[in-house]
Amino acid sequence: MTWRRAARVSVGVAMTLLGLLWVLQGADLVRIQPIACVADCRPMTGGSFVWFAVGALTLLGGLVVLGVRRRRPR
Repeated sequence: MTWRRAARVSVGVAMTLLGLLWVLQGADLVRIQPIACVADCRPMTGGSFVWFAVGALTLLGGLVVLGVRRRRPR
């Protein structure tokens, strides 16, 4: 495995997992307490369409990154 492939797989996996987490949080299926807060540290109550949409786009982007393969010229 080349370093470029390893980097692409690492980025794709990270994006996919983060997108999945954001989708689940946006759908109000997972609730995580705030860890490091600067201002108002209240947990999000209820689902959020914005986080669901951002998570879905990130999840799809991660899957695209994982699925893209360069074709070698013959």
